[in-house]
Amino acid sequence: MIHIPILRAGRSYRSLNTVTVPHVKTGEPIASVSQANQGLIAKDLHEVDENRRALESFSVSELLVICKEAAQLFAESELPLNGTTQSPDEYIRCLSATTGMPESLCWKNMAKIRLMLEELEAVLGGLTRGLDLSVLDAGWGVQDGRHLSYVPQTDALGAVLPNNSPGVHALWIPAIPLKTPLILKPGSLEPWTPFRISQALIEAGCPAEGFGFYPTDYSGSSEILLRCGRSMLFGGGATVDPWKTDPGVQLHGPGQSKIILAEDTIAQWEDYLDLMVTSIAENGGRSCINASGVWVPSEGRDVAEALASRLSRIEAKPLDDPQAGIAAFPNPDVARQISNLIDNHLKVPGATDITAMVSGSERVAEVAGCTFLLPTVIWCEDARHPLANTEFLFPFVSVVEMPQKAMLEHIGPTLVVTAITEDRAFKRDLLTSTVVDRLNLGPIPTNQISWEQPHEGNLFDFLYQQRALQISTAT
Repeated sequence: MIHIPILRAGRSYRSLNTVTVPHVKTGEPIASVSQANQGLIAKDLHEVDENRRALESFSVSELLVICKEAAQLFAESELPLNGTTQSPDEYIRCLSATTGMPESLCWKNMAKIRLMLEELEAVLGGLTRGLDLSVLDAGWGVQDGRHLSYVPQTDALGAVLPNNSPGVHALWIPAIPLKTPLILKPGSLEPWTPFRISQALIEAGCPAEGFGFYPTDYSGSSEILLRCGRSMLFGGGATVDPWKTDPGVQLHGPGQSKIILAEDTIAQWEDYLDLMVTSIAENGGRSCINASGVWVPSEGRDVAEALASRLSRIEAKPLDDPQAGIAAFPNPDVARQISNLIDNHLKVPGATDITAMVSGSERVAEVAGCTFLLPTVIWCEDARHPLANTEFLFPFVSVVEMPQKAMLEHIGPTLVVTAITEDRAFKRDLLTSTVVDRLNLGPIPTNQISWEQPHEGNLFDFLYQQRALQISTAT
């Protein structure tokens, strides 16, 4: 059985306390994962300033070259795994086996991470708004005739990571060329990706001291969030809510992303059906940038029926099927609980399960020994209905019908809005809305990311603060 160690400043450490990660289909253990206790994490974080100095011995441009080499290693090479090696094929099989994500989607996520590593120079250009990155090497510099200086806000970036999709790991990668060591707490079912990215970067020449990898429990996660000056936290509402008031924790919770068809475009809604399907179902519907809501001023029932007809073509398939498009649930009970929750909410007037009427199939599907939730479309006539503004880890969408003038008052905090409109006044309202994080004006899928734009919060602004700097010409 594969063993995945703790990484303490890049050095492997085997704990007496381990947790096994099972296969979603057979329940057989795939890996044993060393567990870091709260005390070990606290001890290592006392010494993290030394790890930062190891990264600071490299220039940003040198670290970007390392990242570009790591991109190829991550995607194509055998990389160290506790005394042995793991090939890309083995990585994909293990990732799929413990998370339930089809191998075809695992490969797509691998390509996404590779692209991030290759394009980090453009990414940093977007995050820093075109800053001459050599300013970070010297501590100060002159750009456009101005003295600039930036102060690090932390000696390490903590990251409490999820299980839902490997692609989210691209979000913490820019910390390395920004000379910030990483303290990674992997998801309990997905240690594979953060460990492999770390090994690829180390193999490419990045200082091993830049990587802490600490599989741990709730207390260990809290230790990371409390002791790291800056951290990223991924999870559902119950996970992220306690940290909402902590400025040192950047939250990546439910996205509740939406597509809005306005009054001037709703008559052409069929032209945007492909856009809606892609936004809802790409990556198995497991990302916070997948659309979980389509908001329309009219035609809601017709839109919902068309979506249900299209999405019901997505079938549950074995995880190694090249055409597989939705993920299995590692815990079958969770799938059934979600389905029961949806059914209970449907007892409240104001919403209808259109998929059940169109396809006639059950929401829970058992295929090849795995449990799936099939795509579900809900038509909501009442924007206050419990299902009008929620999301789940499968292709689930509510089509909500309400007057356009009231939409922005009711959509709630939304990670991505794709708005289909040419109405100047409505565009202005969208641009000034405080509940919309990312805004796509025009037919852009909610899941389409531009690497030059921050995904959710700006990591550079999170890790560095600009300070005033004046230098006397007499010195």
